[in-house]
Amino acid sequence: MQAYILINCKTGREISVITELKELPEIIEINGIWGKYDVFIKIKTPDPNGVELILQRLRNHPDVTDTFTMHVLYGQGGSIDQEI
Repeated sequence: MQAYILINCKTGREISVITELKELPEIIEINGIWGKYDVFIKIKTPDPNGVELILQRLRNHPDVTDTFTMHVLYGQGGSIDQEI
């Protein structure tokens, strides 16, 4: 499973959230961004429930105020063969 997640953080807590999330092996890319959201992450996991587990962790994080998740559709630019 692969997904992109946009995150809003409490003001001034972006760097600490990024630093903490960098430690998760499922996160293969993470960036602070400008605009409606504060942080962009790309996750990849072999576990069918992996995306949901990451989302639960994010939504329970005291400095995360909102998330927006986009699941990758295999066969539209990627293929099921490219999935872990």
